[in-house]
Amino acid sequence: MQESLSGLGNWIFVAVTGFIAYNGITFRDEEGNKDTVRLLFGCIALLFCIAIFARDILQLW
Repeated sequence: MQESLSGLGNWIFVAVTGFIAYNGITFRDEEGNKDTVRLLFGCIALLFCIAIFARDILQLW
């Protein structure tokens, strides 16, 4: 039971951080400019998303 909850938690974490990364990287204001802070946190979220996906879900290392 603990493993299935852990697996579900990993999938939820990957989905949420993936959404944050997508939103942060693709965000543009009304003038079409990118916000540096959103871009930074979007890239950080993408790194966490890829790390958890590769390590805990795919078990690559």
